[in-house]
Amino acid sequence: MTSHHAQDSWGDDVRVLTRAVDQAGDVLDQVHRDRLKRPTPCEGWDVAALADHLVAAPATFLAMARGEQPDWSARPPHVEEEWGPAFRVAGDDLVHWWHENAGEAESSADMATAELAVHSWDLATAIGFPVDRLDPEIAERALAFLQAGLTAENRGPVFGPEQPAPDGAGPYERLAAFAGRSVG
Repeated sequence: MTSHHAQDSWGDDVRVLTRAVDQAGDVLDQVHRDRLKRPTPCEGWDVAALADHLVAAPATFLAMARGEQPDWSARPPHVEEEWGPAFRVAGDDLVHWWHENAGEAESSADMATAELAVHSWDLATAIGFPVDRLDPEIAERALAFLQAGLTAENRGPVFGPEQPAPDGAGPYERLAAFAGRSVG
């Protein structure tokens, strides 16, 4: 398969993933040492733990895309500073892989987009980053992916029970509520 042919098969999932990576990097750029101990909407995680998880997520999704079985329960390496740049290196590798292999992959990039979207909202909420600056298309695509496959029976320890979203909730609030976060 030539690179040109691979580009012809790029779907919306890879386009939105690319934007989700950019967005998560932008939110991570706003993490500062004085905010690391703040709680997040992701139960039991402070900003430091969530930032570490988010920085490690692209490499984990890349391993999955390559057919490997990553250990999601393993504690990611701790990042001391410059979370955005550290994330972007791994995020760029993930996006590059999807650009080269999207037409041949057995799954879509939407799983990674959903993870990045939920945790970008979690982190933005915890550090006071304006949630209204987050890209609504990313949240809508992530929510559609989660709603298609996430049920009350398969939420496991990762997602809490769906929470109510307030009337007039935006796409990120609806996504967060579906992912088990209290919003409102």
